Order: sequence, then C-alpha cells, then structure tokens
Amino acid sequence: MDQLILVGADLAAISALTFGVYFPRHHRRDLVAAFLGVNVGVLAVAMTLSSAQVGIGLGMGLFGVLSIIRLRSSEIAQHEIAYYFSALALGLLVGLPEHLSVLTASLMALIVVTLYIGDHPRLFGRYRQRSLRLDTAYTDEAALRAHLEVMLGGRVVNLSVQNVDLVNDTTLVEVRYVVTSGAPAPQEAGTRVRQQGQGQGQGVRA
Repeated sequence: MDQLILVGADLAAISALTFGVYFPRHHRRDLVAAFLGVNVGVLAVAMTLSSAQVGIGLGMGLFGVLSIIRLRSSEIAQHEIAYYFSALALGLLVGLPEHLSVLTASLMALIVVTLYIGDHPRLFGRYRQRSLRLDTAYTDEAALRAHLEVMLGGRVVNLSVQNVDLVNDTTLVEVRYVVTSGAPAPQEAGTRVRQQGQGQGQGVRA
C-alpha cells in the first residue's frame, strides 16, 4: 500500500510538472515523453533496488549516471535541462524511501512550485536573448551596441561577439537585451531576417 501511495504521488507530481507547467508554456511534445520516461524509469529502478544498506549510494549513483546523459538528436535549452533534472529528482525522491513522508511530499511540491515560478513568462518577461549574424564586420563594440539597440528595439544589457569575419564582412554576436515599452518590432525597415537552426538564432541583413 505504501508503494502504491508513493507511485501515485510521483505520477501526480510529474504530471503537474509536465502537463501543467512545461507543455502549456513551451509546447515541445518530444520532451514530454523524455520527462515522463526519465521519471518513471528512475522511479521503477530505485524502488526495485533500494534498501536500507544501498539506498543513499544508489540514489547518488543513479543521479550521477543520468546527469551525464545528453540527447544527441536535438539541442536542449537551459530551462529544459532544469525540467529534465526535476523529473529525475522526483523519481529519486519517491523511489528511495519506503513510505511517503511529509518531508518527501514537501520536497516534491517544492520542485514543482520552483519550476512554476522560475519559468513563469512574467518573470523577467521583457528580457530577451538572441544569436545574430550581421552583414557588417563590427570591430567597435560601442557602434555594435548602438546598432543592436536600434534594430532590436531595446536596451542591450550584455553582448558577446563570437566571430568577426573581415573578409566576408559579417559579425556573429550573442546579445541579451531588455525590450523597452512601446518599442517597435525587432527589425528595422528594409531589414531582412532569416531563421537559423530551430529558431534559436537569427541572421540579419541590413
């Protein structure tokens, strides 16, 4: 009976995290299966192998092994890594103990609530991050910053120049900026924008 309660608590927590928090915000269907599979898989292995003698070592070993897994088929963003490890942690929290305690339930709720708040779209909602390839080779950071602020319609808070190609006259830059109130769309008149990869970066031709 205790194990059934543990399984039910885990399924409720991972369902709330996946279907209540992650998917409505990010709509990436493939990672739904990944989060559920990692969570239930870790839960099953932990409940099968856990004992008073090996419980702590098992938990640390599973966490260490699974923490080095990377999905090679597509890139995982930082917020998705947080969901991935949260799903893993929920499985371990429920799979290792023999009964559901107040502490375990509280920690599970804390994980879900933390992701709900930390990934909420209203939290720093005006902050953006883009990877841009410009068709001008900028060697002056001040000029580059001014150009980006006009083009993006916001205040640049951080930029990192990845590459300046003086032969082909291009600049690759990673930029973080704050959208100003009433700012125009992040594209100048006569500017052509093309998507690169899976929408994580943009190429810009002025």
